[in-house]
Amino acid sequence: MTLYQTSGPVTLPERTALLSPTELRRRWRAGDEVALLDVREEGPYSLSHPFFAVSLPLSQIELRILDLVPRLSAPVVVYDGGEGYAARAVPRIKALGYTDVAILDGGLAGYAWVGEVFRDVNVPSKAFGELVEAVRHTPSLSADEAKALIETESNLVVLDARRFEEYRTMSIPRGISVPGGELAYRAREIAPSSDTTIIVNCAGRTRSIVGTQSLINAGLPNRIYALRNGTIGWTLAGHQVERGKTARFLERPQASYAAALEDAKAWAERVGVKSLDRTAFERLRAEAGQRTLYCLDVRTPEEYAASHPDGFVSAPGGQLVQALDEWVGVRGARLVLFDDDGVRARMTASWLVQMGWDASIVGPDVIAADDAGVRPPRRPRLPDIGEAAISADELAADPSAWTIVDLTRSPTYKAGHIPGAHFVLASRFAEDIAKLPGDGGIVLTSEDGAEAAFALADAQTATKREFRVLSGGTRAWTASGRELDRDRPSWISDANDVYKRPYEGTDNASAAMQAYIDWELQLVAQLANDSVSNFHVV
Repeated sequence: MTLYQTSGPVTLPERTALLSPTELRRRWRAGDEVALLDVREEGPYSLSHPFFAVSLPLSQIELRILDLVPRLSAPVVVYDGGEGYAARAVPRIKALGYTDVAILDGGLAGYAWVGEVFRDVNVPSKAFGELVEAVRHTPSLSADEAKALIETESNLVVLDARRFEEYRTMSIPRGISVPGGELAYRAREIAPSSDTTIIVNCAGRTRSIVGTQSLINAGLPNRIYALRNGTIGWTLAGHQVERGKTARFLERPQASYAAALEDAKAWAERVGVKSLDRTAFERLRAEAGQRTLYCLDVRTPEEYAASHPDGFVSAPGGQLVQALDEWVGVRGARLVLFDDDGVRARMTASWLVQMGWDASIVGPDVIAADDAGVRPPRRPRLPDIGEAAISADELAADPSAWTIVDLTRSPTYKAGHIPGAHFVLASRFAEDIAKLPGDGGIVLTSEDGAEAAFALADAQTATKREFRVLSGGTRAWTASGRELDRDRPSWISDANDVYKRPYEGTDNASAAMQAYIDWELQLVAQLANDSVSNFHVV
């Protein structure tokens, strides 16, 4: 069976189902469950993809799919841009136990005939943020206006709604780290007077808009403004950012807690957020084999590590709204959010409901938070590679006898790799293995060795050269006391596996930042033209 895609005929595995783009869009509109997985690398994905497509590169399938798509009988649809990755992805996904796997008929090009294709990443969340501003007229200040207030107004606080790591990298003056999901819970404690002006900022637009509107929805009477275009707008206006700041508010609110809880309950009830009792929650768990269920703890990562309910994943509320597709791969699934205060889960769920999700909440009265530590990603058991395994000591004893191939993500490879290791994308084995020097054996490594072990079978079909897999990956090399090389990379594959986000870091070109803002500003029009989102802003 063949399917014509943009780069030519692609042979499909036997008994592979095809799903038409029209049927896919019908399911989205109807609220049916479906996971659309783009199995290209993140770089090409960021240039063009359908609205609810989730990036899951071919080389990452075994490492990430069990968390992204937790129900093995959920409908899964894969596609590519004509490279043939979808046909290679189907047997790998089925081998993990998934029973309903199809290929998008015509791939990306076929979809583009009937639906809008979008740039960038986390698009549904960003488009929703723009819709919120358009519908609610969320108040904002330009960078110049915000700077003037910051420099002259003493009764003012700046709340940075990004992750703490982003805040620490760069922030605007007087900023305090209060990630978006924490704002309604903590803002009254930070600014107890209703006369205090509050400015909410992020890197671009979404988290500033959603964060500001969260405080307005939560009933705060203050003057509240989003920093228009975030730190990008601040930088483009020629203002200086600060680096290395650590101001954050982690104490549990006391004096303001009762008011925060009362207002969160009122807003959640207005939006339609369901609060589950024990019986209702257990019913959802019992039905998880027929309807996909995600259990998400929206508190801070520190609180999650200290204690969390069994089966819940850490998904801080602000980031969950900002980047839902990094946790949830199945559109139409059920979401259950947990907190231990009643504010954060309600406010986060209120946004998810407006984004068309079946989102409800539970608290410690329903399920105890008696697990501790950080839950590792769910992965299948590593394949038995037998005699193909090689230890760090064996490799170090005669490294010149081997060509070392590093399959890790390109930023990690650039930050440090085994001396002499070449960067190759596992999805590019067929094209790029031939570019490697020499004709002797090849050692595959990755960050912890898992990706290399899963890639071995694919690699062996690309060349007759002998393969070994470094046990424990590059971590085992450094754990044995050996150094990494940071100065002499060898890029065999094009490093398009990670999209360079123009709102992260401090080295982004002005043109890239401005282009990103311009793109966000037109999302509402593109969203309306696509008409599959089921968004409704209250």
